[in-house]
Amino acid sequence: MRRRLGALAPTRLELVDESAKHAGHAGAKPGGNTHWRLTIVSAAFAGKSTVARHRMVYEALGELMKDPIHALAISAKTPGEAAAPSTPGESSG
Repeated sequence: MRRRLGALAPTRLELVDESAKHAGHAGAKPGGNTHWRLTIVSAAFAGKSTVARHRMVYEALGELMKDPIHALAISAKTPGEAAAPSTPGESSG
């Protein structure tokens, strides 16, 4: 996943496998690698909507979005957005 997301030239990339939290849920498989949380910061997201940013991530991951990934929570920001202080209650990218 990291290699493929490298196509977006991220300045920050955090991937957390949350599969263990979803054991027994739809799409969960033994061994994990099915439910992920992604934080990605890239200048490539500048001027793009949240939906467009998520599509860029899906495109970079390609067929991994079908198997093994079942669920992917995405926070996609530009470097400027990532550096700005958050407002309480503000949802991320």
